[in-house]
Amino acid sequence: MEEELLEEILGSYRGDRGDLVPILQEVQDNLGYLPEKIMLDIAKFIGVPESHVYSVASFYAQFRLLPLGRKRVAVCRGTACHIRGAPQILNTVEETIGLKEGETSDDMEYTLETVACIGCCALAPCIRINMDVSGEMTPEKAKEFFLINDYEVNANRGE
Repeated sequence: MEEELLEEILGSYRGDRGDLVPILQEVQDNLGYLPEKIMLDIAKFIGVPESHVYSVASFYAQFRLLPLGRKRVAVCRGTACHIRGAPQILNTVEETIGLKEGETSDDMEYTLETVACIGCCALAPCIRINMDVSGEMTPEKAKEFFLINDYEVNANRGE
């Protein structure tokens, strides 16, 4: 399936070096991340070393080299959130879902990340799961949030 998708995407490009970022964006828009095999095929198509494709993909924060979990948990680390306890919230979330920042659970259920700002500073500190934002978090509320919203606790460990 990935091969057919890549063929379709590449069919609308000429293979110029300037096509690299738009191709990477389109692949990620469709797959959610940039698989290694796909990046190798893109390098061949454009006629650049594989290392060049990897360096571009790893340079820009918009690109992901690993797949995301179905539930993307983002803890805000913006100034307002940080001052109001984001580090403690992050620790609680890590313990609750059994992941460290930047990790995805083995069952692909969760990805835990931090973001510079969710944009809800008046509600700081905030967490977001996919598109659902919850503010005025405390460590206790954060743990409760996962239980109330029926999110599995310790998903990485399968408990």
